[in-house]
Amino acid sequence: MEDLLSQLYAQVLTPSIPPLSSEHQQRLQQCSIDENSPGTILRDFQTLLDFLHPNGTQVSGKNNLFPLKLLPEINSRLSHPIQTNLKRPQQKSYPYINGLYLLLRASGLSQVKHKGKKQILVLDETVLQSWTNLNPTERYFTLLEAWMIFGTEEILGERYDLMGNLFKCVQFWSRLPENGFSIAKYSDQREFSYSPELYNIALLDLFGFLSVQSGQPEAGQGWRITRLQPFGDAMVRFLFTLCGKKDFTWESQGKVNVTFGELQPHFQSFFPEWKNNLILTNNEFTDGIYVFKVSLEKAWRRIAIPANFELDGLSDSILDAFDFDNDHLYQFIYKDRFGRRGQISHPYCDELPSTAEVCVGELPLQPGDRMIFLFDFGDHWEFDMQLEEIQPPNAKIKMPQILKRYGEAPSQYWDEEEDWEEDEDWDGDDE
Repeated sequence: MEDLLSQLYAQVLTPSIPPLSSEHQQRLQQCSIDENSPGTILRDFQTLLDFLHPNGTQVSGKNNLFPLKLLPEINSRLSHPIQTNLKRPQQKSYPYINGLYLLLRASGLSQVKHKGKKQILVLDETVLQSWTNLNPTERYFTLLEAWMIFGTEEILGERYDLMGNLFKCVQFWSRLPENGFSIAKYSDQREFSYSPELYNIALLDLFGFLSVQSGQPEAGQGWRITRLQPFGDAMVRFLFTLCGKKDFTWESQGKVNVTFGELQPHFQSFFPEWKNNLILTNNEFTDGIYVFKVSLEKAWRRIAIPANFELDGLSDSILDAFDFDNDHLYQFIYKDRFGRRGQISHPYCDELPSTAEVCVGELPLQPGDRMIFLFDFGDHWEFDMQLEEIQPPNAKIKMPQILKRYGEAPSQYWDEEEDWEEDEDWDGDDE
């Protein structure tokens, strides 16, 4: 998959973006970064950090987005507040908020925790301290990497997009006239909602790559863009040309533990102030007895399993608990602390990591988190799993245990004899 993406980037980026000239290199060397330059990304990101409640901010249950009632206030505090005439504007109706939220999650500065049935967005104090120790240049490139490398659309509650933000942005940038262009009516900006998407346009503005002029929205409409003007061409050309090289890949993309600083070797000659990187708390093995509530249709089972069991063992326990034969491929699908989709598949799927390599205690889950056990890619049995608690290690529990059963499990296989009897009884009258 990484090779495919590398080839696509090379095909699209290389011919689309002219190489970096000596004039552009000089501009990069003369570029200074502070909270208002080259864009207002640092100021607005700090505004969002300051807005979050010290004890956490409640977010929506499914996609973990900001509640509607908070959006107007956040919008009013930003350097680019937008106007909207929508009756119930959602987070994506405010592209600057949506983009900043993406960075907030993708940077690892925040994570969602469970408090009863509520989902609470909290700041990671350890990571926040690391962020505080960074200078403006280091913060700028941390957020740039969070956007371009780790900022998947799943964080915003959308479907996974293979191409990612970089691919969309360079395609969009390559179509922009050097002198910019005006947008006469709403229908002319409709395509931006699909590619590169409005939150990416907002981020291009915040990072100083693009100048956006806004207008008055019409009744029942959202953000109105009236003009787009390319701005940070030197930074954009260098970044896009770098990523367009045939041998270029994001080493950290898709990994459980995120490491910042991939762009540092390439940009440091232009920005010698970039010396340190944001340090995250890595996912580590957590010992104990993991208690899962596993549901399938109306039936559920409560299963306890020691942390040192591989996910193959967890799969066996689930299938045994529901009287299923273990004769098909499967995978576990979860959301990590960044809100990104992760999956661990059967060894025969030829995808890494495999269920034979990952232990239960290595899952990036906390009590209250859910994941999906997808069994049999043909019949698509989807088991809902919730981690209810992690009990202290118990030497007496050496094997998985079924603590409770509720409801009758559905039949794994189609009952041909039963269907034949129904056909025999049918008299031809649909009524």
